[in-house]
Amino acid sequence: MVQAVKKPSFANLSWRTLMSLAGITILSLGTALLRGGRVGLDPFTATNTGASSHLGLSLGVYQLLANLVMFVFILFMDRKKIGIGTVLNMVLVGFEIEWFTTLYNRVFGTQVNPIIVISNLIIGLALFTLGASMYMGAELGVAPYDAIAPILADRLHTQYRTIRVVQDVLFMVVAFLLGGPVGFGTIIVAFFTGPLITFWDQHVSLPMRRVIDKTEQYSAGRTVGYMLTNFGRSSYELISRSYELTNLMQRRISQYSPRDIEDQIKITRRNMEISRASYQQSERRYNMLREELQRRKEVAKANGDPVDQSSEKF
Repeated sequence: MVQAVKKPSFANLSWRTLMSLAGITILSLGTALLRGGRVGLDPFTATNTGASSHLGLSLGVYQLLANLVMFVFILFMDRKKIGIGTVLNMVLVGFEIEWFTTLYNRVFGTQVNPIIVISNLIIGLALFTLGASMYMGAELGVAPYDAIAPILADRLHTQYRTIRVVQDVLFMVVAFLLGGPVGFGTIIVAFFTGPLITFWDQHVSLPMRRVIDKTEQYSAGRTVGYMLTNFGRSSYELISRSYELTNLMQRRISQYSPRDIEDQIKITRRNMEISRASYQQSERRYNMLREELQRRKEVAKANGDPVDQSSEKF
């Protein structure tokens, strides 16, 4: 019998919504820094910036309208991609980018130099990918633009990477024709977004989700993780983290570039070596304990002392 999937509690959903909201805000701040440094934006935002300037609309209003059009497409093609995170992203990102850009210009002005360009590119890229990792890690739906490629890949039986590259290139060409902010930063973002999101997944988003899920378990009385002894706590955490990373990779492996896959192979091989060494040491400790227990039993028999029979199961 198939076990029904348990719905998340209100508290868990609230914390994940807050995580998604924080990720969207950080993503918007990173985009504003890229915009302030004039290094180029991601293809979708660059297209919306160029189109909104021609139509006399603000970026927030135009991006919301563009998202609504794509939202209808997703609604009919694969509504499972839609969630609270989808709505938050499509409504807030454009307006938040505008607000952060205005704040940036008031604080730092509109002048640029090589130091500003490099610093804005590095910090902006880091924040952009961190925010993307957090809002996707909450698993409450993805932005309409991000949902197009996986839907088309499934429908056309084509690799996700191929569809996503075509999608990004088309939007980048449209952005260029509309006079949108396309620059070398756009290309850099395209190359480094995947690896950086993977890095933030492992070091920020997954640990954050574990804290959220454990908080739910604790409040509901399912305190398995919290009732572990100190002896087994580290092993439990290691296995739990490994399980989560495997599930995350399974969900996103179609999005990896060949370079991403090579990097993941190296990381996994190193983790396997560490796990193998850990297993060998655990086996050594186990054998040491069994030998010591057997030695004490033999000494007890030789002295005529009673032997604890419960130890026979070991």
